[in-house]
Amino acid sequence: MLKKIRRRVKTIFTKPFKQKPRRKPSPPTTSPSPPTTSPAMSPPPQTADRHHSRPFLFPQTHSTVLPDTSQFFSPNLTSAPLPTNSFFQNFVLKNGDQPEYIHPYLIKSSQSSLTLCYPSQFKSPAFIYQSFISDLTISNSNNPNPNANHVVSSFSDLGVTLDFPSGNLRFFLVRGSPFITCSVTNSVSLSISTVHAVIELTPNSSCTKYTIKLNNNQTWLLYASSPVNFTHDTKNITSGVFSGVIRIAALPNSDPKFDSVLDRFSSCYPVRGDAVFTKPFALEYKWEKKGWGDLLMLAHPLHLRLLSDSDSDSDSDSITILEDFKYNSIDGDLVGVVGDSWVLKTDPVSVTWHSIKGVQEESYSQLIEALIKDVDALNSSAISTSSSYFFGKLIARAARLALIAEEVCYPDVIPAIKKFLKETIEPWMNGTFGANGFLYDSKWGGIVTKQGSLDSGADFGFGVYNDHHYHLGYFIYGIAVLAKIDAAWGRKYRPQAYSLMADFMNLSKSNYTRLRCFDLWKLHSWAGGLTEFADGRNQESTSEAVNAYYSAALMGLAYGDSHLVSIGSTISGFEIQAAQTWWHVKEGDNLYPEEFTRENRVVGVLWANKRDSGLWFAPKEWKECRLGIQLLPLLPISEALFSDVEFVRQLVEWTLPALGREGVGEGWKGFLYALQGVYDKEGALVNVGRLNGHDDGNSLTNLLWWIYSRDDQEVGCDRGGKFCWYSRHYSH
Repeated sequence: MLKKIRRRVKTIFTKPFKQKPRRKPSPPTTSPSPPTTSPAMSPPPQTADRHHSRPFLFPQTHSTVLPDTSQFFSPNLTSAPLPTNSFFQNFVLKNGDQPEYIHPYLIKSSQSSLTLCYPSQFKSPAFIYQSFISDLTISNSNNPNPNANHVVSSFSDLGVTLDFPSGNLRFFLVRGSPFITCSVTNSVSLSISTVHAVIELTPNSSCTKYTIKLNNNQTWLLYASSPVNFTHDTKNITSGVFSGVIRIAALPNSDPKFDSVLDRFSSCYPVRGDAVFTKPFALEYKWEKKGWGDLLMLAHPLHLRLLSDSDSDSDSDSITILEDFKYNSIDGDLVGVVGDSWVLKTDPVSVTWHSIKGVQEESYSQLIEALIKDVDALNSSAISTSSSYFFGKLIARAARLALIAEEVCYPDVIPAIKKFLKETIEPWMNGTFGANGFLYDSKWGGIVTKQGSLDSGADFGFGVYNDHHYHLGYFIYGIAVLAKIDAAWGRKYRPQAYSLMADFMNLSKSNYTRLRCFDLWKLHSWAGGLTEFADGRNQESTSEAVNAYYSAALMGLAYGDSHLVSIGSTISGFEIQAAQTWWHVKEGDNLYPEEFTRENRVVGVLWANKRDSGLWFAPKEWKECRLGIQLLPLLPISEALFSDVEFVRQLVEWTLPALGREGVGEGWKGFLYALQGVYDKEGALVNVGRLNGHDDGNSLTNLLWWIYSRDDQEVGCDRGGKFCWYSRHYSH
C-alpha cells in the first residue's frame, strides 16, 4: 500500500537520481522630468447585496485599433475575455509567427509547423538576449493546407494548447516543461527539419526513443507513445505513418548522464497548469497531467527560493529538486523539480496607509510647512493634461498629501485635498471628462480610454492594453484614499472603483480577463499589451507595478474587504521578490553575465527574451532615469521594494555621476536623493533642499516624509473587514 505523506522538499546535489525519492515617449535631447491572524485566500461565502448584484461596466465602445480575436482563438474562447499581456501573446497577433519564450525553449509557429529553439545567449555590457535559431521544426509531411493558421484551443495560467487542424497536430506548451509534447490525432507522417545538419539518428530497440545529434553540438531526445520508424537525410527526419504522442527534449549540455533522467519522466506529460492563491503570501501550482509516472518540470531561480514546506493536507505528493539537472536560461538556470504541485511562499509585506514606524515628531513643523504649500497649489482647473497616465499621477500625488497630513496630525488641509480628489476623480468615474474617459471594450474584455480607442499610440498604448496596471494603479490609489477619508463618497463610487481594479486584478469569470498583467509563472507583471514584439512581453517600471497591487490592497482596507487586502498584498509580495531578482543587479551577482553585471545596477526594460539597459524614453547613460523609474511613486511599500540597504547604496553611488550631465531633470534627482536617505539622512535632506522642482507625481512634502520616516521596522499587514464585495465578482 502506498503511504500518504506530507509535502516535503528534498534537494539532491550530486547523487545519482533515485527511482522513488523545485510605454514611453521618444528620448528628448535633455533628461526629461519623470513620467511625471490572516484571512483565508479562498473567497468567503457570498452575501446578498441588492445594490451591487452585478459588476459595473463603463460605457461600451467599438475600438478601431484593436486586433481581431477570431483569427487565432478557437470560437469557443472568443465569447469570454481574453488575455492581453500573456506569455503566448505573439501567437495571436498579426501573423502569429513571432517567437515566444516558453521556458526552456523559444517557440515559433508558422505555416502549420512548430519550430523549437534551445537558445544561446548574446551578451554585452548594454544588453543580453537569446538568439532564435530553428533547431527543430515539426510538421505534417502531407498537410493538405500547409498555410493554415494555428488555433489556440485552450489556455491556462501555466500553459497554452496550439492546434494545427489541417495537420492533425496538437501541441501542449506548458511553461517549464523540458519536453515539447505533440499529440498526433490521426495517422500522419511527421516531418522534423533543422537548419543544422543531422549527423546521427539512433533508435532504441523498440523504436520508441530516438537520439538526434546535430552538428551544432546539440543532442535532442524524441520519445513516441508507440513504435515509429524515422529516417533522415542531412536536413530532414521523416516518420512512417503514426498516431499517438511524441515528446521532444533537448539534452542539457548534451550530457549523456541526463539521458536517464529524461527517460524516467518521458511518459508523464502536463496538458495545462493552474495557479491558485490558497492563503496570504502563498501560491500553489497544480498541473493536469496525462500518461503515467512522475511529472518533471523546471523551476527558475525565484521558484527555487520560494519553494517551501507546506501546510497542505497529507494527500500531497512529495517534491524532489534535481539540483544537477539544469537548462540554461536568460532568467538563470532552470532546475528540475519532480511533483504534481508546488507551493510558493513569498515574504509578507506590510500594506499600510502610513509609514511603517512613523515620522520623527521633531520633523512635523518642517513637513507641515511643506504640506501647506503643496496643498495650496492644488488646482483641478489648472490641469492641462488629458492623459490617463499623467492625470492618474496627479491624483495619486494629492492623495499622498492627505495621508501625510494624517500622519503628522495636521487635518486642517484634508478638506482641500478631498475637494481636489473629487474634482479630478469623479469626471473619469461619471464619464463627464470631455477630453478623455474610461470605456469598456467587449472584444478583448477590458477597459480602454476614449483617446486610446481611436489611436493605438494615445495614452501610451492604453487602448491596446499597454501599461494598464500603471495607469489604473494611480487612479486606484487616489480612490482608496478618498474612500478612506469620505466613506459616503466611497460607497457611492464603489462599483466604478471595483470595475477599474478588476481590469487588472480579476481572478474569476467576469467581464475581465484573469490577472491581465501579472504573470503567474514569472511572478511579475508585463506591460506590453496587444503589440507584437520579437522579444515577447516587456516591463519597465516594477515600482509602478507594485503600486497597482498595493493600491488595490489599500482599497480593500478602505472598503473593509479582507480578501482584496490579501490578494493585493500577496501579488505585491511576489512582484517585489521578482523585481529584486531580475531588475536589481547587485555587485558580484552571477545571475547575469559578468560584463552586464559590472556595468549595470538596475535593468532598464526587461523583456521575456531580453535584458536592456536603455529605457523606452531614455538612453542607458541616463542612469538617474533608470533609478527613478524603478522607485516612483514613493510610498510606504517602497521600503519593502528597496529593503536591501547595501544594494541601495550601490545603486545610488552608481547613479550619482550621471547627475553631472547637463539637463538632468530635477524630478529624477529627487528620487535619487530619496534612496540616499535610506542610509544618509542628513546628506539627502541637504540635497532635497536644493531642488527647484519635483516629478509630477511627487512633492517636497512626500520626499521629506520619506526621509524622516527611515530606519523603520516592518510590522504585520493591516487587514480589512469581513465584507468582501471583491470576491463576489472578481475572485475564485
